[in-house]
Parts: sequence; C-alpha cells; structure tokens
Amino acid sequence: MKLSVWTYEGPPHVGALRVATAMKSLHYVLHAPQGDTYADLLFTMIERRDHRPPVTYTTFQARDLGSDTANLFREACQAAYDRFRPQAMIVGASCTAELIQDDPGGMAETMGLPVPVIPLELPSYQRKENFGADETLFRLVRALARPIERTARVSANLIGPTALGFRHRDDITEVTALLSDMGVDVNVVAPYGATPEDLARLGAAHFNVLMYPETGESACRWMERELGQPFTRTVPIGVGATRDFVAEVAALAGVTPALDEARLRLPWYSASVDSTYLTGKRVFVFGDGTHVTAAARIARDEMGFEVVGLGCYNREAGRPVRALAREMGLEAIVTDDHLDVEEAIARLAPELILGTQMERHIGKRLGIPCAVISAPVHVQDFPARYAPQMGLEGANVIFDTWVHPLVMGLEEHLLHMFREDFEFHDEAGPSHHGAQAHRSVDRPGAGGEAPAAPEGGEVIWLDEAERELRKVPFFVRGKARRNTESFAAERGLHEIGVDTLYEAKAHYAR
Repeated sequence: MKLSVWTYEGPPHVGALRVATAMKSLHYVLHAPQGDTYADLLFTMIERRDHRPPVTYTTFQARDLGSDTANLFREACQAAYDRFRPQAMIVGASCTAELIQDDPGGMAETMGLPVPVIPLELPSYQRKENFGADETLFRLVRALARPIERTARVSANLIGPTALGFRHRDDITEVTALLSDMGVDVNVVAPYGATPEDLARLGAAHFNVLMYPETGESACRWMERELGQPFTRTVPIGVGATRDFVAEVAALAGVTPALDEARLRLPWYSASVDSTYLTGKRVFVFGDGTHVTAAARIARDEMGFEVVGLGCYNREAGRPVRALAREMGLEAIVTDDHLDVEEAIARLAPELILGTQMERHIGKRLGIPCAVISAPVHVQDFPARYAPQMGLEGANVIFDTWVHPLVMGLEEHLLHMFREDFEFHDEAGPSHHGAQAHRSVDRPGAGGEAPAAPEGGEVIWLDEAERELRKVPFFVRGKARRNTESFAAERGLHEIGVDTLYEAKAHYAR
C-alpha cells in the first residue's frame, strides 16, 4: 500500500462500503481500529446522502491488541443485528485490522445469526476500491441469487451503480428510459437501492445491463454462467455508444430498436460555424477505464478533438485502455500516481483535460481548463439537478461540461490579447471596479526597478520579454516559458530578453 496526499482509489473495504451504503436492509460489520471510521464523511458530506452508511465498526484501540479483539468483533456483530435487524449482513476487515488476522468471516459463521452473513476477503495490500466494490457485489449475488422463472414481459437487471459513484443516480433514470422506449422493463437495480431480497429476484430477468464494469462485471459473468443471463458490453456514454447500446439491447431482448433523438442538442451546434472553434482541440483524458474509453471516443468521433494522451488509474482496465490508445497512435498511461499524470500533462500541454478531481487540481496548477468525467470526484460533482452521463441527456450534459471550459478559456485568451488596451492592461485591475481599480504587477522589473540578479544557474526574465510572453495564448504559455528557459540555460544565458524569446521559438519550431 502506498500512502499519498492524493489517491485515486481507497482501500478495498471502501468499495465494500459503497455497495453496502447503496443498498437497503444490508448491514456491514467492519473490523477496524479507531481512525478507520471515516465512512460518514465520505457518504454524507461528499455525496450529501440523507442517512448514515449502514456500517458498524469494532473500533478497537491500541490497548485492545493485547487482549481479545476477536471477542470485540463478535459483540459488534450481535449488537448490529439486534439494533438494525437487516435482511443480510456482510463482514470484513479494514486494511489495518487485516494485519491482526482475526478472520471476521469465520467468527461470524460460528455465531448462528438468523440472516445470511456473507464474508468478504478483500486483500487490502494488493487490491483497491473498485475491486472491493466488484468483489462485494459478486459475493452478495453468488450468495443470494438463484434460478427462478423469468418475468412475463422482457426485463433486464441494471448492474453496477453504487453509492459515491459518478452520476450513478441519474444514469439509472436515463438507462431505464432507454429500455422503456423499447418495451423492456427493469427487474432489479443492483446494488443501488436494492435489498437482499431483491438480489434473490435477479434470476427473473432475461438479461443484464452492465452499466459500470469496474463495479459489476464479476457479478454479470457469474449470472451469465449460473443463471443463463447474457449481459451488455456497450456502456451508453456518448451519442454513438448510446445508439450501439440500443442496437445491442434490441438484439438481446428480441425487440425493435427505438431511440428518440429529439432531446439531443449536439447536432445543431455541430452544424454551426461556432463549432469550428472546437475542431482539433488537443485533449488529455484520464480516469477510470469505463469513462476514459467512452470519453476518448466522444472526443475524437463526436467533438472533433485531437486526443493527445489517455490513461486510467485502475489497472484492471489497463488492457482495453491500452488497446484504444494503440488504435489512436498513443501510449496509454496506466498509473495510480498523480505525479506521473501531472508530468505527462505538462509535457503534452493539452488545451483541455478530461479527468478526475485530481486532474482538476493539476489543471489549476498548470493553467489548463479541466472537465471532470470520472470518479474520484468532490461534492460539486454530485449536483442536485438531473445530470447523467449516459443516454441522450447524458450526451447533452457532456457537451455542456466539456465545451464550457474551452469557451471560457477563449474569453480569457481574448482578455490576454487585449492586455495593452486602456481597460484591460496589467495596471488597470478588474474592469468592473471602474476608475477605482488599480493594482501593481508582481513581476521582475515592475515599477522601473532593476531586476534582481540571478542566483546560481537560474535565469531571469527582463520586463519587455515578460510582456511579450503574455501575448502567447494562456494554454501554451507554460510550455513556452519552460522551452525558453531551457534554451537560455543551454547557452549559459542569465537573462531572457525579447530576442532570446524569439530565438527559442524559432529553435523549437525547427
């Protein structure tokens, strides 16, 4: 396990928490020390849920390690059942508790509780959050689902949406509508909103819709093998993928494809002259495998962007992401180290980042706009409004989310172009402050003073060169600054003037 200020995925027991919190009448007893009890913060503060996660902690402390921590777990299990009376329970250990090897599953089995108790074996030091969610749902389905008579009307299960998922709540609504338009009912949504008794009815559906491979593929593969239910392979994110999804569902269900594209807002913009501003924009894509592969295809095929880099943080999705990268003539970046991602973004200097909350922060540091397409996300990516990623309305939301940073970036670029104007020049301050606005510019040589002497091998920018650099579009200005400084350093120059700036530009242009 690697400790970091930023991490794309938590340990696997967080994935189990996402499944448990998404469900009803299921309780999770987690053998964990004091300090691992942060689920309330994750689900009530970030996702803004109106109830606490259904989890009971043993909360042992250092002084308990010399006594009977196993007995603490048994007491916590019994107390959780007596208080909540769930239909089923899952039990497991956090990454810290795993080290003391108390075997929560074995202990719970000997207690004789009157409900199913499903043990979780989640290797905290080898696997991570998405694996934990996928494994937890698989074990629940394997323990509770059985072959039963199919529904009279054609129906499907929606598999994969969890708590703390990126727009999962709204994706469920959108996919349900897509199925309804073709006369296909939804039998069970799992785990989001399901009870253990609902999981027992999974076998009644004719097929499964795998919405998120990260969290539902193992369960779908088991149901395909044991319950005879095929599952969809297309994730309906983007216009093209939604059309493909509808065709795939129609083939599985034996119905006529139907897709009402009247709600789609993208075509009118694509046909307008304004859309030419988007053509060829260089984008970098990073996140979980499902959203990255969808976003890369939307960027290339539907928005006319040039994908200059893509990758994912969950190694389970590495193979399809690498295959897509090869198709696009790129080398995929499969890493869970945000510093590697930041280095790649700085080197490639894209005009737009499509990423996670982490890339949003990277973009702020590098001065590159970012649209969030994937978890991990922050509270602002759990909007109160309807904002799916899937289906046609999802395509509308994606279009807005991606285009707005570029359009606002154009506005910023125009402001930079007119920096010498009487209203927008550096000394003027914000124009909405009118005549009262005035600020000094924090830059070498401002106010007429001589620039400070360089320290060691550093180079300094002369006042005139700094002003000229500001005329470079903001989205490549950082790269221009770095290239010029490298050019100067290689030639032993300690000061950068306008001539040096232009010489560096000509050198790198060759």
